[in-house]
Amino acid sequence: MRSLAQEPEKNDPEKEENHWQTIRTLLPYLWPEGRGDLKTRVVLALVFLVAAKLISVYVPFLLKDAINILSGEGGATTGNAAIALPLGLILAYGIARVLSLVFGEFRDAIFVRVGQNALRTVALRTFRHLHTLSLRFHLDRKTGGLSRIIERGVKGIDFLLRFMLFNILPTLLELVLISAIFWIKFGFLYALVTFVSLGGYIYFTIAVTEWRLKYRREMNKHDTRANTKAIDSLLNYETVKYFNNEQHEARRYDVALERYEDASVRSQLSLTLLNVGQGMIISVGLVIVLILAGRGVVDGRLTIGDFVLVNTLLIQIYQPLNFLGFVYREIKQSLVDMEKMFSIISENAEIQDSPDAKDLIVKGGEVVFDHVSFHYAQNRTILKDVSFRVPAGSMTAIVGSSGAGKSTISRILFRFYDIAAGTVTIDGQDIRQVTQTSVRRHIGVVPQDTVLFNDTIRYNIRYGNPDASDEQVEEAARLARIDKFIETLPEGYDTEVGERGLKLSGGEKQRVAIARTILKNPSILLLDEATSALDSHTERDIQAALKTVAKDRTTLVIAHRLSTIIDADEILVMEAGQIVERGRHAELLAKQGLYYSMWQKQQEASEAREKLAALEESVIPETESI
Repeated sequence: MRSLAQEPEKNDPEKEENHWQTIRTLLPYLWPEGRGDLKTRVVLALVFLVAAKLISVYVPFLLKDAINILSGEGGATTGNAAIALPLGLILAYGIARVLSLVFGEFRDAIFVRVGQNALRTVALRTFRHLHTLSLRFHLDRKTGGLSRIIERGVKGIDFLLRFMLFNILPTLLELVLISAIFWIKFGFLYALVTFVSLGGYIYFTIAVTEWRLKYRREMNKHDTRANTKAIDSLLNYETVKYFNNEQHEARRYDVALERYEDASVRSQLSLTLLNVGQGMIISVGLVIVLILAGRGVVDGRLTIGDFVLVNTLLIQIYQPLNFLGFVYREIKQSLVDMEKMFSIISENAEIQDSPDAKDLIVKGGEVVFDHVSFHYAQNRTILKDVSFRVPAGSMTAIVGSSGAGKSTISRILFRFYDIAAGTVTIDGQDIRQVTQTSVRRHIGVVPQDTVLFNDTIRYNIRYGNPDASDEQVEEAARLARIDKFIETLPEGYDTEVGERGLKLSGGEKQRVAIARTILKNPSILLLDEATSALDSHTERDIQAALKTVAKDRTTLVIAHRLSTIIDADEILVMEAGQIVERGRHAELLAKQGLYYSMWQKQQEASEAREKLAALEESVIPETESI
């Protein structure tokens, strides 16, 4: 049987990019509404761009006149005149070159604020949009690949702004000016040869670049996959260790790197072909025009200065064109990267507020599910006609086997998903008719798997209310019964918890989550199997803390251990997406139905664990005789 690392990857056919649409999407960020200061900067930058190019094109004429004077073809006859005039031209030549450079730097300095503002706005919009996308999107996403797409997209915008505006546009302007100069000053044949060679260069560059773009796409695809595998493996560091699969992970990563290596080699070979072809086209065009100019000098129609002028103008236009090959390739790649990022921005949020949605007004926090049905996919029904009521200030527990639909109820209430049929109301208000933000503001969640930010304990507790004072944070920690543990740490509340909170135990993370929820001070509390993964001693401590949080709040408990919900005002027993039993603990036991069966199994398992623990304590360890 082949290992996972050896499985062939499917080829994902990529659609043809609409680059003009991508550029049109970017343009509003460069001409933002309500930002007159940035629009002024754009205009000034373009003025300096044109001024720099006009001076740059005029520079060779100053050199030409100086050469004609020095070669005796400028019309001066006296020594003093011959010396004075070239000095002025040489000084003008030097000043013009400096001005061209200075205007170019002014252009960059003025536009940098526009470019950086565009980058910041796009990055912020992408970040905010990701938080509006549904839980379904984030469960399906690959974190490493997604972060790489955003990173490359932002870099692509930066490259496009710097080189499209300040390399391609100036080069095209210079190309038009020089072609016009050749036609007017030297004749149509010069302009034709120049235009054909430049056109051929551009056509060849575009054609070959389009052809080799598939290799760049392949490189990106395998780079993203390698990065995704690496991040996924590191995020699951403990799982890798549990199964002793370091070599397996290394093989998977190496396969991805090998594919990237092969794609990179093919890309470099195609780049070599492109560069050689570009060099040949440039050289042929330059030689033909210089032969024409040389014949003109021999025939007496042109001066030595004109010959130098032709050569200088061609070199001046060919130099950026040579660079244009690289720029065009990178711009093509930047457009691909930008399109991928903009496709994330254009991803429609599955859960959206209705146009006339108002804020939820919570008076007591009564929760009602009325004939609710839900499915993740058409052929996968999760909830079937579920109805129940959680009175304000009461506790309702939901139990059942794995896959019965318990956690789905909490996700629906938190508006991670919209239901297929029925209604869910809080204090009589349909949660689909109020804003998502207001619903989530009034609900506090303590999940089974608490994930903490890679920051301090203080930051993670304060996350429940970012405006809370240190005193409020410490009071929440006390109520969650984690304050004494924090005080034993060398850095106290400023202790770093590590990525996903891995430096803390499961019980410690749960207490931080409880403190965070206390600080949020919600009207409705969701406990989603908050103690199922903890040992009995830790569970009792966490239960005591949870009682503090749940006091006088509407509480919905998703429970695995039935012993934790015997005091609930009502217990709902679910099976295959339906409520099959309901009532208080004693009533359900008296029915001797599904709940009774679950209770008996858990009690037997608990008694077995207690007997085993007692047996282990009664064993007297053997000692060696002396």
